[in-house]
Amino acid sequence: MKNVGESLFKKLSYFVLTLIAGLTVFFAFQIPNIKFDYNFEDFFPKHDSETDYFFNHRERFESDNDFIVIAVENQEGILDSTFLRKIHTCAEEIESVPSVKWTRDITHEKERFIYPGGMTGSRPYIDFQDLDLKRDSSNIFENQELVNTLVNKKGTALAIFVRHNDYLAKKKSEKLVGQIEKIIAKYNFDEVHVAGRIVGQIFYINTMTEEMGLYVGLSMVLVVLFLLFAFRSVWGLMVPLIVIIASMIWIVGFMAWIDAPINILLTILPSIIFVVGMSDVIHLVSKYFELLRQKYDKFTSIKIAFKEIGMATFLTSLTTSVGFFSLWFVNVKPIQNFGIFVGIGVLMTFIITFSVLPFLFYHTGVPKVVKDKSSSFWFPVMRNIFLFTIRKRKLLPWISILVIIVFSYGASRIVVNNYLMDDMDPDIDIKQSFNYIDKDFGGVRPFEMAVTLTDSTKSLWDTEVLKKIEQVEVYLKNEYGVDIKNSLVHSVRILNRAKHAGDTSYFKVPDSQREIKSIRKVLRMADRGKYIRRIVDSTGYITRISGTIPDWGNIRSRKENDSLRQFIEENVNTKELDFRVTGSAHLLDKNMRYMSGSLVRGLGTAILIVALIMGLLYKSLRVVIISIIPNIIPLVVIAGIMGFFGINLKITTAIVFTISFGIAVDDTIHFLSQFKLELDKGKSVIYALKRTYLVTGKAIVLTSVILISGFLLLLLSDFLGTFYMGLMICITLFVAILADFFVLPLLLLFWYKKR
Repeated sequence: MKNVGESLFKKLSYFVLTLIAGLTVFFAFQIPNIKFDYNFEDFFPKHDSETDYFFNHRERFESDNDFIVIAVENQEGILDSTFLRKIHTCAEEIESVPSVKWTRDITHEKERFIYPGGMTGSRPYIDFQDLDLKRDSSNIFENQELVNTLVNKKGTALAIFVRHNDYLAKKKSEKLVGQIEKIIAKYNFDEVHVAGRIVGQIFYINTMTEEMGLYVGLSMVLVVLFLLFAFRSVWGLMVPLIVIIASMIWIVGFMAWIDAPINILLTILPSIIFVVGMSDVIHLVSKYFELLRQKYDKFTSIKIAFKEIGMATFLTSLTTSVGFFSLWFVNVKPIQNFGIFVGIGVLMTFIITFSVLPFLFYHTGVPKVVKDKSSSFWFPVMRNIFLFTIRKRKLLPWISILVIIVFSYGASRIVVNNYLMDDMDPDIDIKQSFNYIDKDFGGVRPFEMAVTLTDSTKSLWDTEVLKKIEQVEVYLKNEYGVDIKNSLVHSVRILNRAKHAGDTSYFKVPDSQREIKSIRKVLRMADRGKYIRRIVDSTGYITRISGTIPDWGNIRSRKENDSLRQFIEENVNTKELDFRVTGSAHLLDKNMRYMSGSLVRGLGTAILIVALIMGLLYKSLRVVIISIIPNIIPLVVIAGIMGFFGINLKITTAIVFTISFGIAVDDTIHFLSQFKLELDKGKSVIYALKRTYLVTGKAIVLTSVILISGFLLLLLSDFLGTFYMGLMICITLFVAILADFFVLPLLLLFWYKKR
């Protein structure tokens, strides 16, 4: 009977190995087609009314985020004719670049005048034909729309504002930024800072590509080192390595095949697949070696190992993938894709491990390391941990309760906050450039507000309507902190000053409807009618207020918006005018506000699914409770650490909880599975616990060390979110080991004390 079974096994092995090899080759050929993607808009909430409103608003006008700000500092100050001429020619060269729509800088900016009768004229702020820097400087700083926009308050730097084509893809973005940098380099300015959406996009995509290669390389080194340490043989290195590399090829090739790009979150995919694959491999190989040492033949050892480890490893793969799949509850596409593809990758790894390894065991010789009694090192260690747990069984529960109380308090101090560029390391050049422009030029975080006239009997051009909008704009400028770049009222105020010979006291909406009518005529003629379409829609009932603010974070933005809303309700007839904050930055803020609830639902669902799986498998409510409690403790601990150390809850740190739970529960499942096997053999509870420590202890420690080491690689990332994700998961896994060795056995003793 055995020979028949072994014969069928041998025949099946050729078919399965050929199939797996063929699929691996197929996916390997797909990998060169993999794409990388970083798009802020992917992080907008899906199927959301505010998202839809923003896209409609943008279609009416233009993108709020397709610009570059170039801040140029001069050590001698901006009142330097040589420096100003260099800025002048530099801006002209940049404007000639194909993807650039237009540029603004102080050397090309003109102060406009409207003469009686409607004739218009202008005077350059920097008149190179009649250069008087003292006069020109005084004129510039009197006109507040220029300060913090084209000139900083200190008078040490100028800005070139570059408006480029909307929605540039990576290649065109790289080409544009490269051309601009090449032009700037020709002028040898003292200090230059460049910031903008596509600048950040290029940095993110290039860093993602580099880091993914780094993670693959370091993960491979890590895998090799641990395999050599664990199995100390060429066989123990090469056989598992085949499985792990194939797993990586499958998931990346699969993504390339279905045209799914790698986003910022998915750059850690190699690390996760490698360490999860190692976990599956070590449990199976360790059991196989143990059975060989017990003098079973190869075929019998494979059968028993597959039977006893297969179900437990399937459950750990399933629960880990459930943890990732639960991220589907977060209504944000990159997070959903991260959860889906990592979850699929975990299941693929399990399939390859248990489809390939048993057959490779069969077709390769018995490694010499099997005869090595290395387990003699682990048995005393595990026995001592077991004895410590039993002896301190009255003290350990109180320590656990104290830990939960302390870290629960820390968790209550967690702050939900995010910044547009908060994933950047503060020490890198691009982050410093963004910070500089935030501080000296009003920021690069776009602010966008839609203003809708809801009273059809009136016009946006009515004096009283414009003055009400002006009230809000003055509040935005003076109280909120918006550096207004463009709006209907802003343009009317500038032209009203122009009608009064540049007198700054007339920088306001005029009282006369006749004056507004003449200004309206000028605005309609500006840029051959194109300009007015950027600030007033075709219906004539909707206008926009567009500007920038510093990247001061979600919390302050929310407070400012609440204060703004209150000001509008108290000072403006909201039945006549509707003011609505919108824009890309606003949507990212909104996403953070409800994301916490989505993640709680996802985590709750993951816990529930894991509980159901355990309940169906063991048909015992007490086992469900026992399996969940040790894995809640690590989540409480990392939440407490985040609260105590001021680590903000944001996209990249929030998803740690669901990921950590799915991974941490694996060791619990292996421990419970071995415990159940020992009980089924008729062992007493205390003896079954001891055997569980001795049999699974080494594998649990090794797999946990591998997982922790794999996620420690993320600490090398230039993305702070990735750094914190790696750190938090490592802490979770370490606490999970402690919980499995010192809390789980006591729960088993309590629930099974009658046996």
